[in-house]
Amino acid sequence: MAVAFVFARKYKYPVSESIPWKDKLYLTLDALPSLMLIVIVIGGIVTGIFTATEGAAVAVIYSTVLSLIYRNLKVSDIPEIIRETVEITGMILLLITASGLFSLVMSYTGLPDAMSEGLLGLTDNPILILLLMNVFLLAVGTFMDITPAVLIFTPIFLPIAMEMGIDPIHFGIILTFNLCIGNITPPVGSALFVGASVADIRVEKVVPILMPFFIALLIMLVIVTFTPFFSMFLPDLFGLTE
Repeated sequence: MAVAFVFARKYKYPVSESIPWKDKLYLTLDALPSLMLIVIVIGGIVTGIFTATEGAAVAVIYSTVLSLIYRNLKVSDIPEIIRETVEITGMILLLITASGLFSLVMSYTGLPDAMSEGLLGLTDNPILILLLMNVFLLAVGTFMDITPAVLIFTPIFLPIAMEMGIDPIHFGIILTFNLCIGNITPPVGSALFVGASVADIRVEKVVPILMPFFIALLIMLVIVTFTPFFSMFLPDLFGLTE
């Protein structure tokens, strides 16, 4: 948020005019159906009504219905939307396929286990182990999609983390944070490529602009890694930890 604020000030991004109080209630009520999308999707996943993947399908159906109701979408627009969706999906699947092959090679060669043993052989200092783990996961995230990376490296690093007294929830957040950063960095940053495709701009032009955001994310990663409070506050509040 701080980086976005600085960018907005530096490039003088336009801001909306102040909204009169009498219009705020109307706009809030008008936005409620759209806001319910978050409740439906997250609520359905948390309660087990559907999986995260199925939640995405539910979100598409709900958004399409709302768009037709709000008249932001015409039936004649659907073929073009499907065409663009196929193009973006094909690009993502190509990246995931390459990532899957990479993960297959890593599993076949036993490289993850060797790296785990090497990590423990370097030091028994928890701080250094966490730093090395972060560096490794950041590197892996740039070449591998999140799902195969989680499946491969969670069984390897979780026992190490628990041996150091790190709560599994805290470790899960560290792991996911690292891989999500990798998801927006080349060469296999699927979210980066999708964003660049939607904006119709080349990736090499986007990356330099994103550098301040990468720095902010790395700072937050260090804070999250070494300050469990930020990760554990809500789980502790709802009694989800032992």
